[in-house]
Amino acid sequence: MFGCYSGGVPTLSDMQEKLRRPLELELAQGCQNRAVSGGMERLLDNFARPFPKVREALRGYGDLTVVAREAALRSALAALAPTSRPAPTAPTRVENRPALPPESDGAPLAPGTELSRVNFGPGAVKKFTALGLHTLRDLLHEYPRRHEDRRALPSLAQVEDGQKVTVEGVIVSKHRRTPRPGMLILEVTLENAWGERVKCTWFNQAWVEKGLRDGARLIVSGRAKRFGRSVQVAVEHMESLSGGAGGESLSSGRIIGVYDARDGISQEFVRRAVQVALTRVPIGDYLTPRWRAQYGLTDLPDALWGMHFPHDEAHLERATRRLKFDEYLFLELRVLLQGEDAVLFGKRFGATDADMQTFEAGLPFAFTNAQRRVLYEIADDMRAERQMARLLQGDVGSGKTAVAACALFLAWRDAYQGALMAPTEILARQHYASLTGYLGPHGVRVGLLIGALGQKAKAEVQRQIADGELDVVVGTQALIQEGVSWHNLGLAVVDEEHRFGVMQRRKLLAGRPDVLVMSATPIPRSLALTSYGDLELSVIDELPPGRTPIQTKLIQDTARRQSYGFVMRQIREGRQAYVVTALIEESETLELLAATQLADDLRVLLPEARVGLLHGRMSAQEKDDVMEVFRRREFDVLVSTTVIEVGVDVPNATVMVIENAERFGLSQLHQLRGRVGRGSNQSYCILVAGEHSQKTRKRLKIIEDSTDGFVIAEADLKLRGHGELRGTRQSGLDELRLGDLGSDLEIIEQARALAKYLLHHDPTLSHPGLAYLKSELQARSSQVAYREVI
Repeated sequence: MFGCYSGGVPTLSDMQEKLRRPLELELAQGCQNRAVSGGMERLLDNFARPFPKVREALRGYGDLTVVAREAALRSALAALAPTSRPAPTAPTRVENRPALPPESDGAPLAPGTELSRVNFGPGAVKKFTALGLHTLRDLLHEYPRRHEDRRALPSLAQVEDGQKVTVEGVIVSKHRRTPRPGMLILEVTLENAWGERVKCTWFNQAWVEKGLRDGARLIVSGRAKRFGRSVQVAVEHMESLSGGAGGESLSSGRIIGVYDARDGISQEFVRRAVQVALTRVPIGDYLTPRWRAQYGLTDLPDALWGMHFPHDEAHLERATRRLKFDEYLFLELRVLLQGEDAVLFGKRFGATDADMQTFEAGLPFAFTNAQRRVLYEIADDMRAERQMARLLQGDVGSGKTAVAACALFLAWRDAYQGALMAPTEILARQHYASLTGYLGPHGVRVGLLIGALGQKAKAEVQRQIADGELDVVVGTQALIQEGVSWHNLGLAVVDEEHRFGVMQRRKLLAGRPDVLVMSATPIPRSLALTSYGDLELSVIDELPPGRTPIQTKLIQDTARRQSYGFVMRQIREGRQAYVVTALIEESETLELLAATQLADDLRVLLPEARVGLLHGRMSAQEKDDVMEVFRRREFDVLVSTTVIEVGVDVPNATVMVIENAERFGLSQLHQLRGRVGRGSNQSYCILVAGEHSQKTRKRLKIIEDSTDGFVIAEADLKLRGHGELRGTRQSGLDELRLGDLGSDLEIIEQARALAKYLLHHDPTLSHPGLAYLKSELQARSSQVAYREVI
């Protein structure tokens, strides 16, 4: 959260200790004013800033007698003595509100007040527009992107070469150079409170020059370069301290927020504007005292002051937790209200333990403990009046389809039909074969409806669905096309739900069946609770016994030839292999060229092998045809881009080679690896890295060392963030400004619990006591469809 200074960010106790040492040294040396270069008063503008009693005690120290100096030092040291305070049992508010600027005096303003109606000075409206801010509420929630502790800036003697530093000082000289046409170098020398001088440089930033006046006080940040005992800073960020050394400043002597600003819009301007908004807007709270106490949250006014002008680290931490909670609360409310299942009643099933035992008894294997646990969660939902909406997660081979088959069996026992919708025809056929094996022996009639069926065959399946002659139907989007009319649909299972659009799902769910969503893509719990906030979560986190783990090996591209020698040995033993290629550029044309070139290269490198090709320019039918040919063992090697479908089952494929593995995310690598290991033979995954850096090797070692998809997904989330991991599902996660899904699981679960509680008791948030909460929810939502929901 804090910006980095030399040596890291000091805490208040750190600064107390750093200040105490020179005071004690001065006392031990007989109060001669020699312990600090330039005199003891140099400390007043640095380490003593957060301690007003110390500053007062040492004021005018150089002019005092030795006896008076000793008294002043002892008074200052007493002010630094730590005090014993009991730990608070609830968040403690600390008032740290800067004085209101005279020009902002006026009556309180509503949060929705347009910024153009408030006097922020000349040119303010244009600046706000450039920042995308229109109302006082926008300004209050324009959080800093980071914070810097400027209560005590370090001596330049502590700065190391190449370190990012922040320096405050007065301009004592300036110089302008043009070494060659088109290049401008501005140089100023600052003198800091320690009496040290530092040269600061700007390259080709002519607009900065007007602010570089002799005697002006600046704060600059940038990369330091040491030349012996002297230091030079290439300035990346500059602020002018208009308040001066002794005046009220929002940019020094405190923990300050650094905002996303643009050229011509100073940090001081944004801070002053936020200060005005905080002072003039009467800030209420949409969370009641009971809710705040339940979740250990401070109130909203304290949180906003703490985010923009924190008193100390504890204040900032308290503010951050509260505002994070709010982000997740409104995200969960919006997702729950957008979900098709918000307040719907579904079917009620018997779903007895005896039925589940009957189904399991007919399987050639026993359910794992994880499968049984998930089944009980599903059965509980099916027995309830409210429509089931549950996400079933499980790694490759964890047995999700068998669990879904049992749920479909429970629906059939109560005379309801079931549907399973898959994103591709090859996956639909695969599910059809599995469900026929699981359900057929019990007398369940299973049908298949896909686009490849002829018109006559398709019409016959549609008739059987409408007449109730089929109990379970597996299909693709053909299930939601015109002509499909269900006799009594009770349960809809959607495989890889993120592959379908909202309207497609709603067509299938029009009759309000219970809904079970399956995903073979491991998703960290924090991401699942937010991205799939409208669904309850079940996880099969255990693989069936006896499965042979896939062996994974990370190699450099210099060893590619040996890896393909291993592939050839597997082919000679009757096995098959995938080879996946990747591009940095998002171009289907370049992707096709790369895949085609790789296939040609392998035909030369592996002359005995039959090499096939699969790429993104193919139609869905062409992809299915290629996969079917590969499944029939008419290719030995299938060269593919990343279009290999999740869940495609080719048991004879035992090797996966992934070229340029560093270009993939960890979760994507794990999914690709899951295309092998489908049969009884030992399978292998070879990661070929074209980049040899330590950072790349450390990241890819996670895949080499682990086969647990959820462990890998958590690591991927920490490395890449949620934006690249959530796929195409529109969840509002892009609006998280403070939230960190890698570390916020507890806050997310608490916010979700409150959101569900609120909607359970008031599904449309229409109670007068929730008016403020509802208005804030509307203000945070930019989706018209959402506003129609409530």
